[in-house]
Amino acid sequence: MKQLQFSLSRWMEGGGPQPETVISSRVRAARNIKHYPFSCLASKEQSEAVLDQVTAVTAGKEEFAGFRYIKMQDITELEKQSLVEKHLASPFLARESNSGALLLRRDEAVSIMINEEDHLRIQCILPGLRLEEAWKEAGCYDDVLENELEYVFDERYGYLTACPTNVGTGLRASVMLHLPALITTGQINKFLGALSQVGLTVRGLYGEGTEIVGNLVQVSNQVTLGHSEEEIINNLGSVIGQVIEQEQKARQSILDKKRDELTDKAWRALGLLKYSQLMSSQEAIMLLSDLRLGYDLGLINEVNHKLLNELLVLIRSGCLQLLAGKNLDSQERNLERPVQIKQTLERYSKNQN
Repeated sequence: MKQLQFSLSRWMEGGGPQPETVISSRVRAARNIKHYPFSCLASKEQSEAVLDQVTAVTAGKEEFAGFRYIKMQDITELEKQSLVEKHLASPFLARESNSGALLLRRDEAVSIMINEEDHLRIQCILPGLRLEEAWKEAGCYDDVLENELEYVFDERYGYLTACPTNVGTGLRASVMLHLPALITTGQINKFLGALSQVGLTVRGLYGEGTEIVGNLVQVSNQVTLGHSEEEIINNLGSVIGQVIEQEQKARQSILDKKRDELTDKAWRALGLLKYSQLMSSQEAIMLLSDLRLGYDLGLINEVNHKLLNELLVLIRSGCLQLLAGKNLDSQERNLERPVQIKQTLERYSKNQN
């Protein structure tokens, strides 16, 4: 198949409600097809049968005309890694390359993972706080597939899934937030406990098992059983609204007290991103956080959210090597990262003039 190229996903374009705090909203529905074991228990033949059934259903359907079909075994490890880094595929799918596949819409807002932990993971990711819109889009494709495929569904429990925590609606909704003020002032700690009490969980940039880096956190629902899709979306949206309000108050407080320091920090971050010769991914993420905060507070206007989101992704290992067109070791990546950052910043500056 044609080699994957680095491209901007729709969520990376910025915009949407609350872009100063909310980077993206994602909704994912887990579904399984009747008469087949869950993916972790299925034989290769059974997984291939699931794959064949889904591709047969989607082939020729008008709704899927703008989708690209990607078999994981047909792409390189770097291409798989880049899909994970752009939040279009899960690490699980990237590892299960023999019978895993991805249906990816042209704008990369919707992706359908096949033979992931569940037979289907239908996902939509949009910029800003747009949970309802993301669920509406994902739900449309879920309806089309459910009309053709017989999902595993129990009248009492709802959709049955490989992981018990997804049983019920099978719906996971999450929001990617930039919370530099709450994190640096330590106020985030009181929110973590409060969020768990209302059935929400906080993770790092790449979900479960990842640490919080660059003041970026994912907040998502933990419970899918006993709640409707609308209740899950509304509950998460309501809590996120409160977190945003507290973050904005904290930002205003530190702005009032440390305007000069924040301004200096933002411009220093831009200078390091422009002129450094060696940079780790963790350092780059922290500098982008400082630069994003400076931009959102109106202290620097040399960037925008689209540029910041693009940089946030291209500095990652897989995307960086994909852009370089070759495999790089750790030291080579640290040398290549400033090159790609500088080229991206120069392209943006040229387009603005």
